[in-house]
Amino acid sequence: MTIRRDVLTKAETVTVAAIEAGVPNLVEAREIITEFHLIIRRKAGAGLAPWIERARASLVVSFANGVVKDEAAVRAAITSPWSNGQTEGQITRLKLVRRRMYGRGKIDLLQARLIGAE
Repeated sequence: MTIRRDVLTKAETVTVAAIEAGVPNLVEAREIITEFHLIIRRKAGAGLAPWIERARASLVVSFANGVVKDEAAVRAAITSPWSNGQTEGQITRLKLVRRRMYGRGKIDLLQARLIGAE
């Protein structure tokens, strides 16, 4: 339901259309989710409050309540130019190397592999 319509196969399109015909509330929920994605991509912090009100009256009420609980962090994530993508990438790389080496060595071997991998 959250995948772009232009990448669906014919069978998937038919299935989605049948589901949407049977459960019209899902169409509204999909539109609300799409609107949230656009708010994040366009960094439109001003659209967050109206989105929360709309989402609270739909099937995604639990997600909207979660956003409200941590609204300051969500708003900061939308409006801030900073990203933790680099940090997350390094952590993921470290975890991958650690998993590959599980049971094979100590910290000196891990350090050698990490420095040698750069």
